[in-house]
Amino acid sequence: MTTSIERPGQTSAAASPQYVTHEVTNQPPPHAPYDAAADAALIEGLHREGAGWAEADVRRLGALAGSEEAQQWAEDANRFEPELKTVDRYGNRIDEVEFHPSWHNLMRTSVAEGGAGAAWVDPRPGAHVARTAGGLAWQHTEAGHGCPITMTYAVIPALRHQPDLAALYEPGLTSRVYDPGLRVPTEKRGLLAGMGMTEKQGGSDVRTNSTVAVPTAEAGVFTLTGHKWFTSAPMCDVFLVLAQSPGGLSCFLVPRILPDGTRNTFRIVRLKDKLGNRSNASSEPEFDGTVAWLVGEEGRGVKTIIEMVSCTRLDCVTGSAGMMRKALVEAGHHVKHRAAFGKTLIDQPLMRNVVADLAVESEAATTLALRLAGSADRAIRGDEGEQAFRRIATAVGKYWVTKRGAAFTAEAMECFGGNGYVEDSGMPRLYREAPLNSIWEGSGNVNALDVLRALGREPGSLDALRGELSLSAGADARLDAAVGRLERSLGDLEDIEVRARGLVEQMALVLQGSLLVRHAPAAVADAFCATRLDGQGGLAFGTLPAGTDFDGILARALPENS
Repeated sequence: MTTSIERPGQTSAAASPQYVTHEVTNQPPPHAPYDAAADAALIEGLHREGAGWAEADVRRLGALAGSEEAQQWAEDANRFEPELKTVDRYGNRIDEVEFHPSWHNLMRTSVAEGGAGAAWVDPRPGAHVARTAGGLAWQHTEAGHGCPITMTYAVIPALRHQPDLAALYEPGLTSRVYDPGLRVPTEKRGLLAGMGMTEKQGGSDVRTNSTVAVPTAEAGVFTLTGHKWFTSAPMCDVFLVLAQSPGGLSCFLVPRILPDGTRNTFRIVRLKDKLGNRSNASSEPEFDGTVAWLVGEEGRGVKTIIEMVSCTRLDCVTGSAGMMRKALVEAGHHVKHRAAFGKTLIDQPLMRNVVADLAVESEAATTLALRLAGSADRAIRGDEGEQAFRRIATAVGKYWVTKRGAAFTAEAMECFGGNGYVEDSGMPRLYREAPLNSIWEGSGNVNALDVLRALGREPGSLDALRGELSLSAGADARLDAAVGRLERSLGDLEDIEVRARGLVEQMALVLQGSLLVRHAPAAVADAFCATRLDGQGGLAFGTLPAGTDFDGILARALPENS
């Protein structure tokens, strides 16, 4: 008997061409480039809230956000994390953070497109809406760089409590020029701002802060000694910081570089090792004789900085809404191109239910974010009714939309199956990022209790919310019934603090329902009211009732170029 032995380079019958081991089939093509602004809810809301003049800019930014280049920036900025350099090569203390070039590309674009402070000096009505709409599109990149962008935007109203400091720093903070590096702030073409409120022992209870502010011989100038527990973007030029002065808890401006060119004491102990948001450096700074300027009235630090918090909370809503939209279009792209059991996934009835349900949630979040931006824009311009509405609705939206983000992103990831659980898909990065906005600027309990505070101290805010809801009265019986249940909940003050989350959830759902009934297509509004208000849906996404207009919802949410 003869034995045949295969040698390297020979091919056996079993390895013939019909048995190729690595032929790739049934995988979706790369998604980028795509149009991140191809979202009817975004464009319609932009016009409805008074910034239709910005549509071309938003669309241009959306095209850039979905480009291969920008998507690579996002991936690289997250992969190559910031590095803390406490000393230079000679041992001199520098406390600087180095970033990957992709971080700077993202920052440069955001600042140039008006994402930082530019809206505050734009006289056009709707400037703050245009900024929010641009943020919703640009959120399709990497969320981490949005932190210093948001804080730079939010610092302006707080800084204006001290007109001399505002006159000095506002031109740089409202600039569209990104000018990184630590130098004398007034000599730079553009500035970034951060804030430091929480400390190790207190967290959200900032009144327990232990950082001490000692007045100097120069009026309005103090030295700080203490620490902060979460101070993001330590390479910003200036920071608003809370500290205990002789007059009580006060707000101070802390520059990294002093007017004479020397470095202010801003010792960075470490960068936080976070779940997500890893492209952004969150730090623990220590102050030791750190020079600071008083902002606003001494002893009224919380009152001074609270307007900054209102602005950052709006961006939390925007960030979550934008991330939800990003997760939806990524899931939509996958299910359009992946087949199972003889059909593409998007043609499978149960998958259509899941994606349509996500689309309804995404539109509700986007519509609310733009309504809040419109309220902010008009409130800033002196509309008292919108000021009252903004006070309560921003806290309500911050509570609810940011909470929905984590569950939403998990469901969108599941649309990919195992493919979504690997880093290459991009979905794990979104999933890790999703909880942040619910924690930042007050976690769920803080925001829910803030709504109760508004109800008790500023009853005009509830009147403003009722006025908004009245605009949809009679349009949908399910919405009317939900508003009636809310009114009964508001009338029952017993154990209201225990019930705060449920109450705020009711507010959020009827507000979103009212907006959708008035402004969204019938398919979207009907699905929302049936499931979120009338109990026809389940606790998970993908439980829209039979008879839902899936075709109408999906055609609107996932156009061909999304």
